[in-house]
Amino acid sequence: MGLLDDLEQEAQRRKAGADDQDRAKQEREAAYRTQLEPGMAAMYEYLSKLTQNLSFIKPRKTFRYALPGYGDVVLQVEHEYDLKIQSQPASKEIKLSFPCPIVTDECPNVEVLGTTKIKTVAGAFQRFHIGGFTVTKKDGNGEALAATARARGRVVLSAVFSADAESGVVRLQFANFDQLGGQQTKTVAPEQFNEALYDEIGRYIAREPNNLFREALPDDYRKQLRTKVQQEEMKRRWEAQMAQRQREELAEMERQQGLAGKLTKVVDQVKAGSLFDKLRGLVKKDK
Repeated sequence: MGLLDDLEQEAQRRKAGADDQDRAKQEREAAYRTQLEPGMAAMYEYLSKLTQNLSFIKPRKTFRYALPGYGDVVLQVEHEYDLKIQSQPASKEIKLSFPCPIVTDECPNVEVLGTTKIKTVAGAFQRFHIGGFTVTKKDGNGEALAATARARGRVVLSAVFSADAESGVVRLQFANFDQLGGQQTKTVAPEQFNEALYDEIGRYIAREPNNLFREALPDDYRKQLRTKVQQEEMKRRWEAQMAQRQREELAEMERQQGLAGKLTKVVDQVKAGSLFDKLRGLVKKDK
């Protein structure tokens, strides 16, 4: 094969790759126009109705976040929602945020002692913009020796949903929903972006039971997991039975050894008694 043939094959390979990229790009753009763009509008409408109803009903929702060195920070949803949508020719973005005041009366009132622990708790309060930390004692160098902490203030929960023609997917981002300073993300394909997903998102925002971040498993894999669980359960039962049998056998051995010991003691006593009788007989003969 000559140089010209090699170059021609390389050109064809690159052309085929470029064609594949163009085809994939066109498919993403088509998915955005036909599924994602109208889906984002539908989800914005869903979130609008959701937040309006929550604002009217105002269900009492409290939840706890563990803060290192301090304990649980208790928050309550205030149901004051800020919902916005931004649209560009080839992208859409929805932003939702709402404040959650800290329920100070339900938070621990902690006395913090020691420089290291004080720095840990104070750093956590500062990092998450939580008030209620007060230094009560310092040494001669101004180093904190004691402090009190009782959380107060508020934490803002936020969610961002974005879709664009370039990626052809929807990105979900949640901040402070599961832990302070924590973020949860999820990428959704066009075929999964439907009313069922809106409902899962709504339940997640309203802090209701949901499966938003629980991945769907194929039936075959689910069956394998179920079989493995059953096998592990059978193994645990078998091990428990074996352990019970060993305990029973050990108890029986101890019982038998106890009986054998008692029998040996009786025999020894009998032998000792016989010897005593012989000695007593000898004494009588001497007399």
